[in-house]
Parts: sequence; C-alpha cells; structure tokens
Amino acid sequence: MSPGALALFCAGLPVAAALLVLALRHYPNARDGATLVVGGATFYHVWGLVHHVRDHEGPFRFDLVEVVPGVRLAFDVEPLGLLFALVASFLWIVTTLYAVGYMRGHHEENQTRFFFFFAISIAAALGVAFSANMFTLFAFYEVLTLCTFPLVTHHQTEEAKRAGRVYLGILLTTSIGFQLLAIIWTWQLAGTVEFRQGGILAGTASSGVLGAILILYVFGVGKAAVMPFHRWLPAAMVAPTPVSALLHAVAVVKAGVFTVLKVAVYVFGIDLLGTLDATLWLAWVAAATILLASLVAFRKDNLKARLAYSTVSQLSYVVLGALLANRFGIIGGGMHIAMHAFGKITLFFAAGAIMVAAHETEISRMKGLGRTMPITFGAFLVGSLSIIGLPPAGGVWSKWYLGLGTLEAGQLGLLVVLMLSTLLSLYYLLEVPVKAFFSAPPADAHHEAGHEGIREAPWPCLVAIMITAAATVALFFWPHLAFELMTLLAGGGS
Repeated sequence: MSPGALALFCAGLPVAAALLVLALRHYPNARDGATLVVGGATFYHVWGLVHHVRDHEGPFRFDLVEVVPGVRLAFDVEPLGLLFALVASFLWIVTTLYAVGYMRGHHEENQTRFFFFFAISIAAALGVAFSANMFTLFAFYEVLTLCTFPLVTHHQTEEAKRAGRVYLGILLTTSIGFQLLAIIWTWQLAGTVEFRQGGILAGTASSGVLGAILILYVFGVGKAAVMPFHRWLPAAMVAPTPVSALLHAVAVVKAGVFTVLKVAVYVFGIDLLGTLDATLWLAWVAAATILLASLVAFRKDNLKARLAYSTVSQLSYVVLGALLANRFGIIGGGMHIAMHAFGKITLFFAAGAIMVAAHETEISRMKGLGRTMPITFGAFLVGSLSIIGLPPAGGVWSKWYLGLGTLEAGQLGLLVVLMLSTLLSLYYLLEVPVKAFFSAPPADAHHEAGHEGIREAPWPCLVAIMITAAATVALFFWPHLAFELMTLLAGGGS
C-alpha cells in the first residue's frame, strides 16, 4: 500500500470504529473495548508512515476522486500533517480510556452517541492532516465542525444548546464567509489549490491583494481562535470534559492552527509571506490575542474557563510562529502543536478528574485537595510546566524556537509578548497546584473537617492522566521526532 493510500486507510479506521460503536451499543464493555482496539490500530498505521517521510520514500499522493476539473479530493503525507496525525491518533486512545472512566463515573447519558461522534471527529481530523490541497482540507474542516456539534451539546440543556449555537455560528461564519472566499480567490489567481513546497501564490498578484487573501485565511480559520473570533471556545466548555480535551488538544483547535501553518508554508511560502505588510500586522493581532486571553484567564475562578482562555492564548503562539515567516518560527509553531496538545490535555484530564471525584469546579474551592488527590494535582503541575515553558516538560522546546524566530525576524516586541505571557501563565496555572498542596481546605468543604472521603477519580481516568503527564516529560528529553519533522517542513517551505 502506498503512503497516500495508507493515509486514507488511517482516516477510514475511526469511521469503522464509529460503526462498531453503533453495532455494540447494547454491550458497553465491548463497545468501549472496540474503540480502544481500533484506536491502537490507527496509531500503529500512522506511525508506519514515519519512515516514509524520513527517508523521502514516495509517491505520497493518493487521488480519490476529481470533484470538478482540476480540483480533486486527494490525500498526501508530509511532515506537518504526519505530526498532527501522530498526535491526534495517539491521544484518541488515551482520551477514549479517560472517557470510559469519566462518562461512567459521572453517570453520563447517551454514551453510545458520544463515542460515535468522537470517532467521526478523529476521522475528520485525520482527513485534515492528510489533505493534499485546500479543497480537501476545507471539506474535512467542515465535517469536523459539524460532527463535534453533538458533542458540544451533549447534555441537551438550554445552556448546552446556546453554546452549540455560538459554536456553529462562529465556526461556519468564518469558514464560509472568509476561508472559502480565500480558497476561491487562490484558485482564481494560481489556477490550483494544491499544496506545494514554496507556495503557489508568488507572482500571481500585488502584495496588497495577497495581503488581503492572507487576512481572509487567518480570520477564516475560526478554529485557531484568533480574537475576535474566539468566543466559541470558552462557550463550548459546557460539554463533558473528554469533549473539552478533544476540542483543546486532540482535534478541533489543532486543526485550526495546523491549517494556518499549512497555508503559510504551502500556499504562500515563507519567502513570499515575509514580504507582505499584512504579515507583520497579523503577527501583532496574534500577539494581542496571546496577551489578552492570558489576562482573561488570570481572572477566571472556574478551572475549565481558565484553561479555555489559556488555550486561546496558546493557539496564537502557533499562529505567530507561522507569521514570523522564518525557519525558527515554523519549527517552533509546528512543535507547539504537539507540545501544547500533551500539556493541555493533561490539564483538562485533571480538571475532569477533580469534578468527578470531588465535585469541585472553582479554583478557590480546591485548597488542600492535593492531599487527597496527589496524582491528579501532580499531573496538573506537570502539564502546567509544559504550557508555561519550563523544564522538565516538552513545552520549553517549542517556546525556545518561537523566541529564536522573533529574534531572527528582528521583532523584539514580539519576544517581550512571549515573555509576558509566560509570566502570566506562571501565575494562573501554578496557583492551582499551590493551593491544592499548600493551603488548608475550607472548613465547609463537604465535611467540617475538610475534604474527608474524597479519593482519586476512577482508574481509567488516572491511567490516562499519568500517560499524558509522562509523555509531556518524555517530550522534554526526546523531542527529536517533532523537531526532525518540523525541520523538514521549514526546509521545504523556504
């Protein structure tokens, strides 16, 4: 099987998992076990693509169908897509394990529907990852929006339905109103929407026109949550915690920043991108998002809300890396997709475990809780270190290369933004484990003596938390694959 055909096969496996979920809906253990088995098979086959990319073994492309003359639904394997697919397929396994413990421990209803749409969402994410052109990417991007809507509205409360309307409204408006227009404009100028090393838009129009297309792409990718098109993300926190993990770490937001990087490298090319006036202006929009979202997170007492705004901030690190339009920026932005994924999913797993075991959602109510939930809050500390960018967690490497990218671009102001954001995240994230481990529990917490009777979350949740926390540390000591893939990406795009 060629690498391109194998990529299509990998995207199809989660669909098979979804069908198995429906077939085994009356047998919960078999249903959840089948999802885990297919998830493992998916990651195994995605991992099998690594040596093809490392050794430049082709051909990679696989054309499925020609939709209109010159526009095909096609799949390809390249370094950035492979990194995204590795992250999504591995974390699908871990998130499924976590979801089994969470959904049962929290006595959630409609679990079959949940696991069905979860699997379809992973299929859409892999379709995005292995897209060979903007048409294919856009198609799977929209499928991802639609199949995550039932997950966001899972509880079917008025609050959930309202959040779902915000979710669909912003994501569909930006993608159809801006991104689709940019794709059509690109096709009209370049005669193609294929991804090519070095880009396809050089010499096709004036810098003003190309700048306008770039603006449409950046704001049209609503999943990247660049302000002011970010409100869908905090609104979606009404969903169960495994959905929050899917949105923030595995699929949705990563599909957004992945798309921005793909556009930067394969549609514009970083050489052309560096000559456009709009690039620097948009870089400062991303910088403003980094700081403003950090300030909002700083003020949130609800843990999931704080993590949601942290995600808004961290996503713009990737956008900024793309818009730095240099080798270090691309490497740092691409690596941050993986580093942020493992760190942030650990934080959301911990938040869900705290809610299941202690029924607490407000940070001010978590004082002393670390004494009865040491594994959960220890993992939260590890995830926090990665998001902040401190050793021994993987996030230090992506932030290091982003800092080098700002220096290479001669933008000391953007470096200062990264440093200020780091200081803010140092406070709003470390406050949680510090209060949990070093503050006395409130007198009215569950029992007069404090958090008596509270234990860790169900074992599937704990195992998932320990896996992602361990992976976050492992990425500090072994970041080589992510760095190698992103070096190939940056070299091919220059």
